[in-house]
Amino acid sequence: MENFTFYNPTKIIFGRNTQHEVGQEIIKYGKKVLLHYGGGSIKKSGLYDEVMTSLKNSNLEVYELGGVVPNPLLSLVNEGINLCLEKQIDFILAVGGGSVIDSAKAIAGGVKYEGDIWDCYSKGVTLSDALPYGTILTLPATGTEMNFRSVITKDDTLEKRGASFPNPTFSILNAELCATLPNYQVANGIVDMLAHLFERYFTNTKNVDITDRQIEAVMKSIIELGVDVYQDPSDYDKYAQIMWAGTIAHNYSLCVGRETDWATHQIEHELSGMYNVAHGAGLAVLFPNWMKYVYHHDLDRFVQFATRVMNVEPDFFNPEKTALKGIEAVITFYKKLNMPLTLKALGIDEKRIDELALLSTRNNTIKQGNFVKLDTEDIKQILLLSCAGD
Repeated sequence: MENFTFYNPTKIIFGRNTQHEVGQEIIKYGKKVLLHYGGGSIKKSGLYDEVMTSLKNSNLEVYELGGVVPNPLLSLVNEGINLCLEKQIDFILAVGGGSVIDSAKAIAGGVKYEGDIWDCYSKGVTLSDALPYGTILTLPATGTEMNFRSVITKDDTLEKRGASFPNPTFSILNAELCATLPNYQVANGIVDMLAHLFERYFTNTKNVDITDRQIEAVMKSIIELGVDVYQDPSDYDKYAQIMWAGTIAHNYSLCVGRETDWATHQIEHELSGMYNVAHGAGLAVLFPNWMKYVYHHDLDRFVQFATRVMNVEPDFFNPEKTALKGIEAVITFYKKLNMPLTLKALGIDEKRIDELALLSTRNNTIKQGNFVKLDTEDIKQILLLSCAGD
């Protein structure tokens, strides 16, 4: 087990009707708030009116910036930075899913940064200061409501990159707000949170039994509850558990003391940046094929995953068979969520595999991942595996 320091300053306000508390939380930070959201679904659901009522009851001056899209864009981030500076905004409230929150993080950081905020994504500039911001989560998936990561796409080059900023000051999590989500969005969220756990679970670090068991428990809960929530997102008790699972899957508490991987996420960023596919859908295609490509590296860990998480009966005479059954069980779970399983199903041209592989390694300048370090040819082989299948 490796040395670690863990600190997470985000206050979580969890449960029914908690969105009504947002005004009294924000007033602690100032009088002017930027309300940041996506394409208008919060207005159709009535959440916008509830939030505005709470903000006005706290005598807050509200400015708005909507229009966040999946795979949020740098251009809107820059618009938000300029708006905050012009209006001397004290606090940013992101109401939506991961894209809205990631966009808000970038705006919050950009207000305090004198340079181009894209420096944080392209050059690894890390900011220790940002405008205070909070969230009301409407789509459990990314865990961004309780962590420091943000992923943004640069409009002109379609580069999709990640950066680190200070955490949200608070996040409001109410599974009631998810009741009318489309099934496809629910499924994408479930795949994304499970992928965050995969990235942590497949590690080379030894003597991490505690976090192994914690990750396994959260994975099993997501798998056991996921199909029911996908079919009926209005089931509050089940979706509340899924919502919390998504948060702790990526609030960094489950990767303390252990090396993590992230190759699959980095490859997927190139897919969704270039083709604007849903992040969860891209992960559903890539992760089983990453598993098939690397499982020989630590067969015992894949057997452990198969038996402990995917409920595969162990074949003591053929551990490889057990490991492969575990991977197939992941694919079976994705099928129950009606997720795409091939690049073709995502609308991705197989002729661009070489280009995607090169982009993933920044033109052969880096390798991706830690469990197995992948070069351009490795990534090409994973993409080719992702062309075949169901």
